[in-house]
Amino acid sequence: MLTENFEKRILAWFDHFHAHPEVSWKEFKTTKTIAAILDELGVTYRHFSDVTGLIAEIGEGDEVIAVRADIDALWQEVDGNWQGNHSCGHDANISMVLGALLYLKNKPLHKKLRFIFQPAEEKGSGAIAMMERGAMDNVTHLFGVHLRPVEELVMGKVAPSIHHGAGIFLEGKVIGADAHGARPHQGKNAIDVVVALHQFVKSIYLSPFEPYSAKLTKIMTGGENLNIIPGAAEFAIDVRAQKNEVLEKLKDSIDNGLNGLKNLYGVEMDWKWIDFTPGAEVSADAEAIADQAIRYIVGEEGLAPPVITSGSDDFHFYTVKNPALKATMIGVGADLQPGLHHPKMTFQKSALDVGARILAETLLRA
Repeated sequence: MLTENFEKRILAWFDHFHAHPEVSWKEFKTTKTIAAILDELGVTYRHFSDVTGLIAEIGEGDEVIAVRADIDALWQEVDGNWQGNHSCGHDANISMVLGALLYLKNKPLHKKLRFIFQPAEEKGSGAIAMMERGAMDNVTHLFGVHLRPVEELVMGKVAPSIHHGAGIFLEGKVIGADAHGARPHQGKNAIDVVVALHQFVKSIYLSPFEPYSAKLTKIMTGGENLNIIPGAAEFAIDVRAQKNEVLEKLKDSIDNGLNGLKNLYGVEMDWKWIDFTPGAEVSADAEAIADQAIRYIVGEEGLAPPVITSGSDDFHFYTVKNPALKATMIGVGADLQPGLHHPKMTFQKSALDVGARILAETLLRA
């Protein structure tokens, strides 16, 4: 029974983290602040000499129940100035996870609880770094938490799982040959290749029952002289799918298409796939535990169905790399708008204490 009320402390932590955003792999002050809070609470933790973030533990036992908070901010333009900005709500995630720890710190625990404060979620590489440093050692269950946009969950509604999609990017180059505008037959026009690539990407057809998309997001070619047909171009493709296996089919189709265009136009093409983020692999057991905790804290009327979203999160590397792990990410409604990653994103802060209580109850039940 969570009889205490730590909402003021949770909100104070949020206000601090919100006012001091740090981008991926540079969360130095954020890590120090979390460490100082843990010192104040008398909680043991370990940090690392080569990466930001830290791992704290309470309780005893061979089996470990873990929860993860991502701690990095985005770098984006706000009112004409480029700056760190917590428009994805990671400041809220830190505060809810710290709040859960506070609610559980003096409770009798029959297992060890591990609190993972993970860097670089926005880069898609923080989860792997934490795993390389033992974050999943002896872990049977893993939970995460994230505020959701208002179109997914309204204030007062909480979902036991978030089914993120998978995503990956392709960066490529076309290496043809420049030519005079009056003599196109002497060159190999990179624009022709990129236009054909655009058309090809739009002609990939997979099952209409599976959500997916592929689209060019960068084209760079040509110069100041308008009478030169450019032989070189750079391009990028954003590829997404709700399921990991569908993403692999998309990748194979695009690889085959690029090889075909390379041969058709007689140009060189180089490309590489980067920043893969897997889709959610949600455990029914972990989801059921979160479901019960939500019902207990906010009642039947507060329980929402699982959220299915095209966004991605590197939280799911933990399950992809550890297939036996039972994991789910809890979605918290907070009337968040206009949307995640919007520079002026806002939400109702009273959702933070609710999220912390549900997380604490979830961890107890696991």
